[in-house]
Amino acid sequence: MIVIIDYGLGNPPSVRNMLRKAGHDAQVSADPAVLRAATKLILPGVGAFDHGMQNLADRGLIPVLNEAALERKVPFLGICLGMQLLSRGSEEGVKPGLGWLDATTVRFNFPQSDLRVPHMGWNTVARKRPSTLTATLPEDSRFYFVHSFHVRVDDPEDVVLTANYGGEVVAATGRGNIAGTQFHPEKSHKFGLALLHAFAEWDGRHA
Repeated sequence: MIVIIDYGLGNPPSVRNMLRKAGHDAQVSADPAVLRAATKLILPGVGAFDHGMQNLADRGLIPVLNEAALERKVPFLGICLGMQLLSRGSEEGVKPGLGWLDATTVRFNFPQSDLRVPHMGWNTVARKRPSTLTATLPEDSRFYFVHSFHVRVDDPEDVVLTANYGGEVVAATGRGNIAGTQFHPEKSHKFGLALLHAFAEWDGRHA
């Protein structure tokens, strides 16, 4: 059972609808018992880092997610803010993140450029290393982004896809059973459909 975590941020129904288009059932829930029974978990999100972490804490979900992802190795996908919450913390706030990725979330800073923040719209991605989740994507894959912060990872091996916006930006990460996308696959038409289908079929190895 794929469960999309409802913690008051993001658009879980849109993710569920895209999974259904890809031929996979999914449930939206904040019930710890439902999350514990999940065979795959998705953490979507749009909003502020501290707000996201506080909402997870208020619902008692952080221990549940730690147990699922770190101990039972349940395949896990963070989307946009959901990927940023996998990092140690963010320049946007003061609360610690989940800390599952050796990474920090940083603000876009373009003092000598007319690039707009947030980075909003379609952007092509470049493949940095093989991944089960991106194996079926064509070379010209494009995804929809909306974000003012991005994840800076410590280990280049954790970078799966990058995009270019004032320089190279991590677009997707992966380590073991934990993966993340800065873009929104649920808004990315056929490319997002392919990625979510791959996640639904994924055994949790080679993120």
